[in-house]
This record gives sequence, structure tokens and C-alpha cells, in this order.
Amino acid sequence: MTKGLEKILTDGLKAILADPAGAVIGVDFDGTLAPIVPDPESARIHPAGPGVLARLGDLVGSLVVITGRPAATAVEYGSLDRVPGLVVLGHYGLERWEAGRLTTPPVHPGLAYVRAELPRLIAGLDGVRIEDKDRSVAVHTRQAPEPQAAIDALRAPIGVLAAETGLAVEPGKFVLELRPPGVDKGGTLTAFLRERSARSVLFAGDDLGDVAAFAAVRASGLPGVTVFSGSAEVGAELGAEADIVVDGPAGVIELLDSIADALTGP
Repeated sequence: MTKGLEKILTDGLKAILADPAGAVIGVDFDGTLAPIVPDPESARIHPAGPGVLARLGDLVGSLVVITGRPAATAVEYGSLDRVPGLVVLGHYGLERWEAGRLTTPPVHPGLAYVRAELPRLIAGLDGVRIEDKDRSVAVHTRQAPEPQAAIDALRAPIGVLAAETGLAVEPGKFVLELRPPGVDKGGTLTAFLRERSARSVLFAGDDLGDVAAFAAVRASGLPGVTVFSGSAEVGAELGAEADIVVDGPAGVIELLDSIADALTGP
């Protein structure tokens, strides 16, 4: 047992260590495996991430990344094709990447109208940018002179646009994402736990979209652990929901590495 892990050894972690073959380890991507950056297209996994994930994936029952990004993008930005057995569930679970194969649903018809209307909605808002994820579209205000004021100004018109097109709005850290309704990280994690006949679960996340996954861990009835990847921007709300708080992606990778150390022994 590593000294760092001994200090935070919850019942859920004990269950994972006692029966790793029955464990599902789930993680978000941005802010959890990859540091948050001003330009989402420049996000990349923590340098130690692929190696630690590959090591852990050989030791536990299932390893899954659940992200709002397209699955293929997360695989590329995370070098996740180097992690044997890993499953990537993109667009909150609409897409699935496994063993090099990508499964995707049809694109929601309302997104074409959203793409046409969003440039008009953000006109005059300096630093606000649109990220087209193919099956969803996100509006980022991180680079605006006043990011929070820009988000606040956009909430109502983007809410109207969502209602007009039958899409849902997913809020995050200085981002509003329009995506197909009826899917979130909580439902996706619940279904994956059932698919894998999980006997314990850990999920790590950093943003409001991960609250549903934390709730799914608690509702699963399994020994579980929730991990908050802390940041200066979002902390109190999600941190209060978590069993363990770590210092960003570096802290997540360190925790996962410590679990692998504990499973391999001295």
C-alpha cells in the first residue's frame, strides 16, 4: 500500500483493491486527464496519462473515459489507442470507441439550424468562440474580456435556441453546449456498470457535467469512489460532492498510479 493512498483509503477504494477484476474505473477527459486550456483544440492529456492508464487497465476489470468530446477526438488528444481494453464514450455516451472501432448515431437535425444561428448570437462579444463537435456545438467565453458576463448574456438566447431545435443545454466552465437531449454522464455510467457487471466503481471528473456521474456512483448500490479534479474556476459545488479531492489532472494521474502501485504490491 502506498503512503499517499493510505491517507484517503475509503470503503470504495478498499473494495477496488480487494477485487480489482470487478472494478470499473471511469474518468472525464478535459480538466481530469487533460489540463484546461484557453483553446479546446490544443488540449492534450497529462504526459504521464497514457502510461498510467495502460498500467491500470491491465489490473482492473474495466477502464472507461466518458467525455463531452467526440470519442475520436478524445482518443487522438489522449493517445488513448495506446491503452489496451479502454472504452471511450464520447458526446456524453452517444458515441463509443473500443478496440479501434467507432460507433456513432445519426446527427441531430436541429444542429444545422444551430450552426446557422450561433454566429448571429455571439456577434459583438469579443473573444467568444464556437466549437463544432459534429454531434453538438459549444460556445466558449474563456477568452472573452469578461468570461462570466459573456456567459450570463448568452444563457437566455441559447436557451431559446435549444428549445426551438429540441436540443439540450449543457453548462460548464465558461461554456454552454447544445447537444441532443436524453443522455448524460450519469445514465451512461449506469449503463456501463450494468454492461460490465461491476462490483465497485470509481469516477473522476472536474465540471458540472460530472455531477450526474457522481450521483450515478452513489445510486449504483456498489462500493464507490468519486474524485474531484480541482481547479480555481469550479471547486466548491463539485468538490462538496466528491469523496476525494485532488489537484487537477496531475493529481488524478497520481491517484490512479497509486492504485496501480497498491494492486501490484511491493
